[in-house]
Amino acid sequence: MPDTAVTHHTENVNGIDLHWVESGPAAGRLVILVHGFPESWYSWRHQIAALADAGYRTVAIDVRGYGGSSKPSVIEDYRMLRHVGDNVGLVHALGAETATIVGHDWGAPIAWTSAQLRPDVFTAVAGLSVPFSPSGRRRPTEAMAQAGGDDEDFYISYFQTPGVVEAEILPDVRRWLLGIYYSISGDGVLAAGRGPRGALGLVPRGDRLSDQFVYPVEMPEWLTEADVDFYEGEFAGSDFFGPLARYRNIDRDWEDLAPFSDVPITVPSLFVAGEYDGPAITGRRQIERFDKTLPGLTRSVVLPRCGHWVQQERPAETNQLLLEFLTSASRHS
Repeated sequence: MPDTAVTHHTENVNGIDLHWVESGPAAGRLVILVHGFPESWYSWRHQIAALADAGYRTVAIDVRGYGGSSKPSVIEDYRMLRHVGDNVGLVHALGAETATIVGHDWGAPIAWTSAQLRPDVFTAVAGLSVPFSPSGRRRPTEAMAQAGGDDEDFYISYFQTPGVVEAEILPDVRRWLLGIYYSISGDGVLAAGRGPRGALGLVPRGDRLSDQFVYPVEMPEWLTEADVDFYEGEFAGSDFFGPLARYRNIDRDWEDLAPFSDVPITVPSLFVAGEYDGPAITGRRQIERFDKTLPGLTRSVVLPRCGHWVQQERPAETNQLLLEFLTSASRHS
């Protein structure tokens, strides 16, 4: 972790114990960082330092179900509206009225939805990797089943049945984490020879997702053994129920958010993805609709030869983009 002072906090927020790491001046503009799967507040280690040093009050949370935050035992407790409630409650717990929210991977939809439903609180939003996609006409599990075809399952479909993906994760959590981190990074996509259109995403029937993993001969510059050790520690004793429950709420979220399906995000926004980033590749139609769904979009940036872990693979570029966005968004607040 970069040499920047951080403080750890855990408070009861929205009915759960929420853990976060904070850095930067208490009087600075609040920026909330929301991680994805299977990650931690630590995924933002490079951004915490850069934003705090620039004068922002920077808060990186452990999403419910992860790390030091509560891990409810009911799938419905991980529905999107609960996550939005956590973020609103956090702003209030921090004594603030507004914040910029930034999300990556599954954290991106949480950030997008927070800004969509509560633009009075989240006055600017940045999404990394996963484009904003309003609730559509089709039930998500039906659409994803069709995407997989007869012989393959889209990975989110593969994650739906409790116990299936857990059976490949839990026997060796560290190796599974290393496999997913490396395989969908830019380095991993190139090492596997998949090319920019072949990011990991479909699971042949009867196979495991991890059957497609590739592992580094030498650790890449952006991911050290110590980083993987930290992540492994964050999942020590975890059954992955909470992290996987986010996937198992997609139909419930579709129902909950149906009244907002035509509501655009009007606050200033930023989208950043990697050239080899699977969700951005499969989400190209959503990106093409940004003029309608994100009328406040300031920039949409694709980082060459970058994979899914945008803020870790390309920290310097990501930091620059975020700082430029924060400066621009402050002019509109």
